[in-house]
Amino acid sequence: MHRNNIYFLKLFGPAWLVMMADMDASSTIGAAETGAIFKYGLIWFLLLLVIPLYFIQEVSGRIGAVTRKGLGEVIRENYSRKTAILLSFPMALTDVITYIIEYLGVAIGLEMMGVPVYITVPIVYIIHILIVTKRKYIKAEKILLLISSLLIIGFGATLAVRGIKDYSPIYFVPSPDFIYILAVNVGAVIMPFMLFFQASATAEKMRWIPKTSENFLNRAIKHVKAETLIGAIVTELLMAIVEMATAGIDPSANFASASDLSSALQYIAGSYSPYLFGIGLIGAGFLALVIISLGSAWGIVEALGIPREKSYIVYILESLPAVIVTLIIPSYLLINVVLNLLVAFIFVLIGPAIVMGMIARNKKIMGEFRSSCLQNVEYWGSLIFIVIFGILAIL
Repeated sequence: MHRNNIYFLKLFGPAWLVMMADMDASSTIGAAETGAIFKYGLIWFLLLLVIPLYFIQEVSGRIGAVTRKGLGEVIRENYSRKTAILLSFPMALTDVITYIIEYLGVAIGLEMMGVPVYITVPIVYIIHILIVTKRKYIKAEKILLLISSLLIIGFGATLAVRGIKDYSPIYFVPSPDFIYILAVNVGAVIMPFMLFFQASATAEKMRWIPKTSENFLNRAIKHVKAETLIGAIVTELLMAIVEMATAGIDPSANFASASDLSSALQYIAGSYSPYLFGIGLIGAGFLALVIISLGSAWGIVEALGIPREKSYIVYILESLPAVIVTLIIPSYLLINVVLNLLVAFIFVLIGPAIVMGMIARNKKIMGEFRSSCLQNVEYWGSLIFIVIFGILAIL
């Protein structure tokens, strides 16, 4: 096999995984709510979100490839330790809440198959911690790539069983509730941990390549761009598939309840649909648990200047409260938390996204790979688009 092809096979993973983790339990529940309320009406909007998702995440991957450092480390070295901490810690705080949603998503998926929550959550916690603490990223990535296939199989099979209905894919009404649902979907498309994860994971895979291989760096960045684009398209197609699979479900159903969700799915898609949807939800929640853990912990230790080997402390401290909350708080109380959290992500994203855009255009840091005028327009336009919806949601 050609040497460059071997390199590219070794490089594959960060962009794909961050996009699949974007389709996490909260995004799945948000898409299901969207399908229940608007049927296929927001498919046009979900596909439109491929554009800002790609333009923003491409910058994260490019920074990791060029600098061979994580975003938190680049910010600390080129701005200040305080700036890096201010930008990474809000992400970590929202991630603590996100873990609750991911554990809940996995628990709902397994409960739909008859496994009770009090057994599911502790076991998932142990497996999750073992993966992120006992394996180097390169080894853990192979497991995560396999898990990512569960999303596609589970949600795709659910839609196949349900069948495609004759609903319009285009709907728009300028009402506060409609704008709020748009903002929920915008919040689901780019989450703060994604910026930190893709840069750090890409840097991790680039470190073994000799720095003198400039020609390869050009090729590697093209690979990052292509992988990011493919991942962005697939994750938004998955969001559309979930919306289509849940179109027509009773909007009053509790989507954080395994029994309610199972009953609603059985009513419109047959007895096998809860199991298929459950497989997708398990894959979505568990994959996101691991990816968010890595992105969040890497961002914190890089900001503090702590060796990455100490990340296990962050994994454990962030995840344990989520396990406790998931076990003691009824799931029906968490559904509004899910939707509001997706909107909150937009505002937590602003700080690191602004600095990331500044880094991308900095010739001292990025050299010949700094953002061009067109790339700057694409990036800042995408960020403004996202922030506008966050503002509209709270007005």
